[in-house]
Amino acid sequence: MADKRLTLDEFVAELDSGMTIGIGGWGSRRKPMAAVRAILRSDLTDLTVVSYGGPDVGLLAAAGKVATAVYPFVTLDSIPTDPHFKTARQSGTLEAVEYDEGMFYLGLLAASQRVPFLPTRSGLGSDVLEVNPSLRTVRSPYDDGEELVAMPALTLDAAVIHVNRADAAGSGQILGPDPFFDELFLGAAARRFVTTEQVVATDELAAGGPLQSLCISRLLTDGVVETPGGAHFTACVPDYGRDEGFQREYVAAAGDPDAWAAFRERFLAVDETGYQVATREAADERAAARAAKEGA
Repeated sequence: MADKRLTLDEFVAELDSGMTIGIGGWGSRRKPMAAVRAILRSDLTDLTVVSYGGPDVGLLAAAGKVATAVYPFVTLDSIPTDPHFKTARQSGTLEAVEYDEGMFYLGLLAASQRVPFLPTRSGLGSDVLEVNPSLRTVRSPYDDGEELVAMPALTLDAAVIHVNRADAAGSGQILGPDPFFDELFLGAAARRFVTTEQVVATDELAAGGPLQSLCISRLLTDGVVETPGGAHFTACVPDYGRDEGFQREYVAAAGDPDAWAAFRERFLAVDETGYQVATREAADERAAARAAKEGA
């Protein structure tokens, strides 16, 4: 089997400005954040980002990387919305394409199955058709003659997801309770990338969890990047939960230009190793502040 291991820089080199890029995960859970940070450090721009959105969309929007965002929501889970996305959406600095969650799923499924659309009742009788005037309806060719929404395929130039473990050939293992729709992101894309907490030998994958957790096939993977802590500050259960303290710091900084400049300089204008060091230091600082407050 081919060894598909890449570095983050090699992953970014596979991308071009103007691409449509799918980002796996869900909200602030198991996002390939190391890959997002690598894109932030690059000169890529004019991207169409397709995502069950979280801080991936917010950070890329704040950096001016996003021309169009395609999403059913953009949330930080424990915090209702990402502040940078909210600013970009309200100011109109990106084009927003909003779908119902089920429609978004069907768009990925259609692309992965290489069909132009899939029919659905989702969206009928709602404002989804109003905010997406390009959507079309189709009539069932059978006796029922039912009118349905034709959800177009969400075809991607590239996709990137994050998993708990993978082998060098690109088989991926998700050990948390929900695989979300990461397999469909890969299936919908021309170029497919997996970041992982740990690259292990193939025989260790089956030994380290139930067979159902081996849900990412090497046939859907073009590159594998080992990135310990690569989903931070989102959750990557069971390896680690969401870093709520850091997420609150991220949101607070987003509300003040000077605070955001300092946040960006400390956490984003550094390579991945620098980011991991800085976030550990920040966690220690928050712990020390809590201890001082409790001892006061």
